[in-house]
Amino acid sequence: MDKEVDPAVLGIINEKRLMGEKRTPVDIIARMGVFDAREKAGDLAWLATGDSLNVIATLWAELVNVSASGRWFYIESLNPLIRIGGGDRSAQQAQRAKDRHGLLKRAVDAGQGVRVVLQTNRVPVLQMESDKTAKVSVRVPDDEEWHIADWNADRQLAILVRGEPGWTPSDEELQAARARAAMPEPAPEEALAVPTSPEELHAAAMEHLTKHFAGYGYKAENVTAQGLGYDIEVSDKKGKTLLKIAVKGTKSGAPGFQLSSAERACAKAGDPWRLAVVSDAPGPAAQHKLYRGSEVDSAPGLQPS
Repeated sequence: MDKEVDPAVLGIINEKRLMGEKRTPVDIIARMGVFDAREKAGDLAWLATGDSLNVIATLWAELVNVSASGRWFYIESLNPLIRIGGGDRSAQQAQRAKDRHGLLKRAVDAGQGVRVVLQTNRVPVLQMESDKTAKVSVRVPDDEEWHIADWNADRQLAILVRGEPGWTPSDEELQAARARAAMPEPAPEEALAVPTSPEELHAAAMEHLTKHFAGYGYKAENVTAQGLGYDIEVSDKKGKTLLKIAVKGTKSGAPGFQLSSAERACAKAGDPWRLAVVSDAPGPAAQHKLYRGSEVDSAPGLQPS
C-alpha cells in the first residue's frame, strides 16, 4: 500500500504514473521486450529479448529501502518455500519464486544488471501472498538500472541495489530491512540437515523437478526403476510425451555425477531426451537447467565415465 512506501520511492512512482501514458501491467513488460507478455503477466520475473539487460524483475515498492546515503536497495529471500510475512507458500507460489530466483541467478552468473518494475499493492505487503483477494495497485518501470550486489545462499539472501556498483548497505540497514520484510535468519540446523549421499541428492532433485512440471499442469512420471536412460517422462494433459529427462542432483562440496551407458545412448538419440542438473538440490533455493544431448559435456559437475 502507498502508505508503506518510502516517500522517495513513492515520489518516483507517482512521477512515472502521472507523466507517462497509462499502461496496463501487460503493456509494461511487453514494451520491455517480454515475449508472450499476456500469458506471463502473473510471473514475478521475466527474460526479455533484444537487450543486454534481459532479466526483468518485479520489486514490491513497499519493501524498497532507502539508505542514509540515499541509495535504494532491496533484500530478496532465497527461500522459495516461505512467503512474505511468514507462512508456507503453496506449490504454485513456491514454483513462481524458484523461477524468479533462477532468472536473478542468471543475471548474477552473467555479470549483468537487472531491469526493475516497481509495484505497489492494494493490501499491506506482508499480507499480499496470504490474501486471495490481493491485487496490484500500480506497476511502473524504473528507468535506473539495478544490480545484484550480493548473492548469499547460506543466509538465503540476495541484495539488489539501484544504481552504480560498489556500494552495499550496512549491517544495521540490512537488519532493519529484514525486520521490515519479516524475513528471519535461517536456522543453523537447516544447514546441518542437508543430505549429502548420491541417493539423497537424486531423490531431492527428482522431487524438485516433479513439483516444477506439476506446477505447470504437466504429468511427471518417475520411470527411474525401468532403466530407460532417463528418470522422468513429462507429458501433457492429452498424454503426449514432451520430455524424457535424466536427472542429476548437485550440491556444493559433494562429488559430481556420471552418465550411464543408457543415458549416453539416449543423449545421442536426441529429442525429446534432456539432462536436468539440479543445483543445491536438497536446499530451498534449488535451481535446474536442462541440456540437450549435444550439450551434456558442458553440464557442470559431469565427470568422465
